Amino acid sequence: MKMDIKKKIDELTEIINYHNHKYYVEDDPEISDYEYDMLMKELIELEEKYPDYKKEDSPTQRVGGKALEKFNQVAHKVPMLSLSNAFSEGDLIDFDRRIKSVITENIEYVVEFKIDGLSVKLTYENGIFKLGATRGDGQVGEDVTLNLKTIKSIPIKLKENINVEVRGEVFIAKDKFEQLNAYQEEKGLSLFANPRNAAAGSLRQLDPKITAKRPLDIFVFNLEWIQGIEFKSHSESLEYLKSMGFKISPNYKVCKNIDEVIDYIKYWQDNRENLKFDIDGIVVKVNDLEQRRKLGSTAKSPRWAIAYKFPAERKKTKLLDIIVQVGRTGTLTPTAVLTPVKIAGSTVSRATLHNEDYIKQKDIKIGDMVIIQKAGDIIPEVVEVVFDERDGSEIEFNMPSKCPECGEKTVRIKGEAATKCSNISCPAQIRRGIIHFVSRDAMNIEGLGESIVTLLLKENLINDVADIYYIKKEDLIPLERMGEKSAQNLINSIEKSKNNDLSRLIFGLGIKYIGNKGAKILANHFKDIYELMNAKEEDLVKLEEFGSVMAQSVVQFFENEKNIKVIEKLKNAGVNLKSLKREDGSVVRIFDGMKIVLTGTLEKYKRNDVKEIIEKFGGKVTSSVSKSTTFVLAGREAGSKLDKANSLGVKVIDENTFDNLITLKTKEEVENYIK
Repeated sequence: MKMDIKKKIDELTEIINYHNHKYYVEDDPEISDYEYDMLMKELIELEEKYPDYKKEDSPTQRVGGKALEKFNQVAHKVPMLSLSNAFSEGDLIDFDRRIKSVITENIEYVVEFKIDGLSVKLTYENGIFKLGATRGDGQVGEDVTLNLKTIKSIPIKLKENINVEVRGEVFIAKDKFEQLNAYQEEKGLSLFANPRNAAAGSLRQLDPKITAKRPLDIFVFNLEWIQGIEFKSHSESLEYLKSMGFKISPNYKVCKNIDEVIDYIKYWQDNRENLKFDIDGIVVKVNDLEQRRKLGSTAKSPRWAIAYKFPAERKKTKLLDIIVQVGRTGTLTPTAVLTPVKIAGSTVSRATLHNEDYIKQKDIKIGDMVIIQKAGDIIPEVVEVVFDERDGSEIEFNMPSKCPECGEKTVRIKGEAATKCSNISCPAQIRRGIIHFVSRDAMNIEGLGESIVTLLLKENLINDVADIYYIKKEDLIPLERMGEKSAQNLINSIEKSKNNDLSRLIFGLGIKYIGNKGAKILANHFKDIYELMNAKEEDLVKLEEFGSVMAQSVVQFFENEKNIKVIEKLKNAGVNLKSLKREDGSVVRIFDGMKIVLTGTLEKYKRNDVKEIIEKFGGKVTSSVSKSTTFVLAGREAGSKLDKANSLGVKVIDENTFDNLITLKTKEEVENYIK
């Protein structure tokens, strides 16, 4: 029996790692996301039950491990040197001349993209990923192994049992970066300046579970050390690494001379916007490894390689106006309205001005001719004013003393750069607050996106988050882009969100300084929203990871009468205000030990959502109906599973009954309800 389980775990590990490679490295998936999720779910369950059989290369390690207190230091076996830079064609010709002064034979160069990311070293022992470290100062870096294991394009097990060290660049693709910043903005969090900063910040998180949620990727670009195998050229070693399962530097080219190198650089300087990731230059390396050894290195950089840096693309345009936008927390952000100009592959008509201090420091005025560039080739910003072109018609900008949305007084808190609206009922804050409330990590109301929230506010169907739960289907159908089916789907999603745990509600309320983690801590400690309302600051500071600032913010939130009224409206609408966890922090397992089968097309839920709910409450979703099945949840067009349930006398319920079940508080209540 145990050998069968071990064999099954081994097989699942091998299958999932294969599909990870196909999806994340080769970009050629062979199975659906659902099939992949089912394989992973089965492996997780087996590993939890039989931890002794968990393999070193298990793909379950990629979800992130225990949070670290600090990173350990790692001494590099092979120093991680930096590269000398070239900024012109002449610099490249000088580099070639220096190489030829030492090497008399023919010289080939390998040219590769200079990925704008964070350099790391990966160490494998007997083919298993053992250690990952940042570059640090080149001699000593930081151990970020657990974080690197969350990157699915890094193989945990190689195709051969080799001892090897490789170097790669961790990065975030352009589209993934935009999605990440959209998520940050939706949550009222700070935006990342560019993909490199986002990648570096994500990799150096002390909690690997945070890293696991960030869309990190990697290209391996160098074999640092390998035991028992020799290569003649860099290009040969790259192909070998590719055969071992690594995602190697793409589009690399072997060039016969420096003229070919320059032509290749010119091509990508003009076409880099077509790439899915950011590059800030091209790296040129001597291909022959014996020639590299002859050339050697300085204390800082190898003599056999150089990095050609693309010049930052800048454009001159006119600053037509400065508009001010108000965020969820009331912060006023100035934005430059520009005469549209194409830069780094896209047309730019707006650029960030950050805050009032930034505008004053650079002496930016409305009507100025300004120089803009994209920070990290992503976020446009005004970098300087063309003072020689001023004609005296320019207008000085001052941050408004009244909010542009509601007209209330704005304030600037001492010691902060931000100017804020003082009105908590400001329409802009309300809008951003509602968008936050319905977001995925909060109440997760599917179909209620930014445009629909804006429309509902415009039509006076909602004025606060509680009003969402009083919307009727007939209110929605007449709205633009909202037919009967869409209206019903939204109503279903709103109804479903009423059963969320208290932690989601707390996070959704947007209490200052209380993020997702803080909301969960509060929901684990307090049995319902009313117990939290009555908590004193001295009670809150005793909680794990709660300081006085967070505690004061919670107390102040519940001292506001408007917030109390919103909570009462939520209660009257039937929104759950209780924690679904016991005092010991464990989930109330109302489906404990129950086997539940899903069949047919569900109207209110996605299948994965139902499974998540069932498993959260201690149940298990099984694929086939048997006498041991507790009940079958049947949707439209239920087939053979429904027939089998009826023939065996197994209880069959619909979605409405399921909605009622998950409001019950004990397993006994559930059993009595479905009798």
